[in-house]
Amino acid sequence: MIDWYFGAPRRALGLICLACVAMLAFGLYLQHVVGLEPCPMCIVQRYALILVAVFTGLAALSHRRGLQATGEVLALIMAVGGAYTAARQSWLQWYPPEVASCGRDLYGMIETFPLKRALPMIFRGGGDCTQIDWTFLGLSIANWSFIAFTVFGLLLLVLLVGRPRQSGRVSKAA
Repeated sequence: MIDWYFGAPRRALGLICLACVAMLAFGLYLQHVVGLEPCPMCIVQRYALILVAVFTGLAALSHRRGLQATGEVLALIMAVGGAYTAARQSWLQWYPPEVASCGRDLYGMIETFPLKRALPMIFRGGGDCTQIDWTFLGLSIANWSFIAFTVFGLLLLVLLVGRPRQSGRVSKAA
């Protein structure tokens, strides 16, 4: 199995991209069909998912190792950011603040405040970031998002670390 995995990094990158697209489609289903409105932290996680999908998709399509590695690094950074946001939201859901007020939506914050003030407000969370409107197997959307970003990050890390190094020397078989 390890030979298959390391022998086909482009396939693994394509599967990560496909999983991200499936998660985004499910999020849109929950929003537009079920009627769940995403909070600011959910939207940040969606952007992270989009960027992981774009970077892994482009890396999967590339035949050049340097471009693949660059895509993997960028996707890994986005996966870590998404995992951080999901972990913060999970924390807020498990330990909601005593005074929770529904804050502004993400777009309202960005339009009203400069980005350096809006970002801390997003990660502080609003009242709606603490709500758990949907669960599966006892875990909220934020919990599942954290698991997915962590798995994506670990897979990308394995791809980066397991990539054979290119060297100028040619080794001869004995």
